[in-house]
Amino acid sequence: MKDRLAGILPFLNWFPMTRDSLRGDLIAGITVALVLVPQSMAYAQLAGLPVVYGLYASFVPVIVASLWGSSSQLHTGPVAMLSLMSAAALIPFASPGSPHFIELSVMLALMVGVLRLALGLFRMGVIVNFLSSPVIVGFTNAAALIIGLSQLSKILGVPFPRTDFYLRDLWNVFAQIPETHWATLAFALGAWAVIHFGRRLSPSFPGVLAAVVLATVASAWWGFEQKRTVALERVEAPEFGAAVQRYAQQEERIQAFTDRLSQLNSQLRKETGMVGAEGQASRSALEAEVSRLNRELAALKSANNALRIRLHEFQLSPSEAGGDTVFRTVGSGTEGGSWRFAGVEAGEVTLSAGGAVVGEIPQGLPAPSMPSLQWDLIPALLPAAFVMALIGFMEATSISKAIAARTGERIDTSKELVGQGLANIAGSFFGSYTVSGSFSRSAVASRTGATTGLFAIISALGVVLVLLYLTPYLYHLPQAVLAVIVMTAVFGLIRVKPLVQAWKVERPSAVIGLLTFVATLYMAPDLANGILLGVVLTILWYLVRTMRPRTEIVARQPDGTLGGIEAHQLEPLSQHFVPVRFDGSLTFVNVAYFEDMLLEALADYPDARAILVIGSGINEIDATGEETIRELAKRLQDRGVQLTFSSLKQQVRQVFERSGLTELIGPDNFFTDKESALKNLRTTYA
Repeated sequence: MKDRLAGILPFLNWFPMTRDSLRGDLIAGITVALVLVPQSMAYAQLAGLPVVYGLYASFVPVIVASLWGSSSQLHTGPVAMLSLMSAAALIPFASPGSPHFIELSVMLALMVGVLRLALGLFRMGVIVNFLSSPVIVGFTNAAALIIGLSQLSKILGVPFPRTDFYLRDLWNVFAQIPETHWATLAFALGAWAVIHFGRRLSPSFPGVLAAVVLATVASAWWGFEQKRTVALERVEAPEFGAAVQRYAQQEERIQAFTDRLSQLNSQLRKETGMVGAEGQASRSALEAEVSRLNRELAALKSANNALRIRLHEFQLSPSEAGGDTVFRTVGSGTEGGSWRFAGVEAGEVTLSAGGAVVGEIPQGLPAPSMPSLQWDLIPALLPAAFVMALIGFMEATSISKAIAARTGERIDTSKELVGQGLANIAGSFFGSYTVSGSFSRSAVASRTGATTGLFAIISALGVVLVLLYLTPYLYHLPQAVLAVIVMTAVFGLIRVKPLVQAWKVERPSAVIGLLTFVATLYMAPDLANGILLGVVLTILWYLVRTMRPRTEIVARQPDGTLGGIEAHQLEPLSQHFVPVRFDGSLTFVNVAYFEDMLLEALADYPDARAILVIGSGINEIDATGEETIRELAKRLQDRGVQLTFSSLKQQVRQVFERSGLTELIGPDNFFTDKESALKNLRTTYA
């Protein structure tokens, strides 16, 4: 009875608990919470969301995944890769950080959760087998580089334009290196030093937490932020003011274009079922308008990003004029610290003389609410949601199996899919974006003695305490420190050795892995296209190998075994019979290739009176294969050539017998092993 209930409620396997297990889970939960809080805020920014949404994603999904998951030491929550994929999927439809963008992030989490839950309930986890190891490594390496380098602008303290071409955006960041904000860079280097050297001193040292605490205290004491919002007319720099106004106008146009695109896409999907010439003309007109708007929107975003970078280079200084503070270009009026453009809204421009900090974080827990379902965008987001569901499942499964290899725990991948799916679904009702299993936090839990999923619930309660009481103390946390946390986490995912090993084993697979790496980089920020290309190439290569299995004429090697004549430069056994080894099933996919190879063998040995097919590698035969062999046997008999088989497996031999092929070819032309077949052929056709 308990086993049956545990199948539905996996957390029942935690009981009975002991004092030692409770102590281990308590220590592990507290330790993981200290890592989870700063990581979740950093990953939320990576997802284009305010940092508080990382905290929202770190309590309800964590609790649900621990209760219904299969692994007792897997920690679920925000992760770097899915955070970036979430942002990339939504940027075409909304501006990062906007209310619309937040709604779409929550809806995407719900979509990913439903897909994972469906895959788990129907036990479809095997679909992840389409992701070969080289493809996964190539994609992960590219994604880690994209994620890590996307944080470079925060470390340098310069703008990072987001368009539909990541490499161009990254180049713009490198072009701004002379504009580096040195105080921001100093905070980043200091955080890296604390994390790196703390880890070298002791693996259990909470380097991330120490970096966050020290940086927050230093930022508050120094007044690192230095941000002011003033009316645009108080900035007496005509060129700067004109550029700001142009920037604000273009921001409004971008929003209008985005809204219009959403409406057109919705209208286009509604008219999909229209038939006839009028319906086709209407759809064509809508498609042309969508294409035109997409091109104009891309050009507008690029122009505005370039203008933002130019605005960032302006240096202003506060001066007193008639008792009021105004800002003028550096060098005129009263000299002071230089101020730069940070944003504009409703006629007020935000200027900054310091670095970017996290800022105000809403205090308290989010009220449960139904996610906003925007039905017109669901079809457009479905491909990205499906890829995110698979990538997240792959991450969670690989982490669980790595932990299980040490603990001996049995992992049920379908149950893990159900747990991850329920976590995303439940989290979407509490403002969470897409979550998955975290390698770094799961490793911390395993290392600090976690024995059941209770440790994850304890870590989630730690996040609840932060949301209720500690968010005001995080205001001055420099964003550069969060960027360092992301970079240190993702750069550890880069692995080159598996691709080198794949090159030694099977070069085409290694090439596919490299192409996946290059394509993911080039197509960024749309990471889904990179891995989809890798999957397509993997399937195509599998089909090529299946359609053209290894087929070779064999002869005796010096040690007496059989080997390929061409591969080993051997002398043929006879001119009167040809032994051919075929390593593939006889199905519609490759039976034509099988026929061609046998006919080529006869062309090479025109005096041959028999062909022996060594069929130990033939696992199955379908109707097309049976028909082709029947016709081939008749054609060969008409030419005075006998077709013979050896070493056929039982299931293949049964098909031959049921179909009448055995009678057609002759029972005496079937041999149990290749040696007896060769002996008979040598006697008969000497």
